[in-house]
Amino acid sequence: MTDQQPPSPPSPPWLLRLYVAGHTPRSVRAAGNLRAICEQCLPGRYRIEMVDLIDDPGLARQDQVVAIPTLVRKLPEPVRRLIGDLADTERVLRGLEIRTVEEES
Repeated sequence: MTDQQPPSPPSPPWLLRLYVAGHTPRSVRAAGNLRAICEQCLPGRYRIEMVDLIDDPGLARQDQVVAIPTLVRKLPEPVRRLIGDLADTERVLRGLEIRTVEEES
């Protein structure tokens, strides 16, 4: 008999929706910051949906978006929202309740 532990179940995927309005510097910065945070803390476990409200302003009502850029964590539940360019990594991690790989070990 071996002492091998069964593999841990895979972490649930994260679905993040970023609402922007065109390619403004703030929107571009928010998208870049979000990708960097996800690659560092959720590698291979996330999907980002970009929603440009210039193309489809009606989608803002769906997630109760009142300012842009707004990030909405759809999965895992509960839904969480953050407004801004996501430059403060610690604030984003706390706001979305993202645990880093080190914290999961």
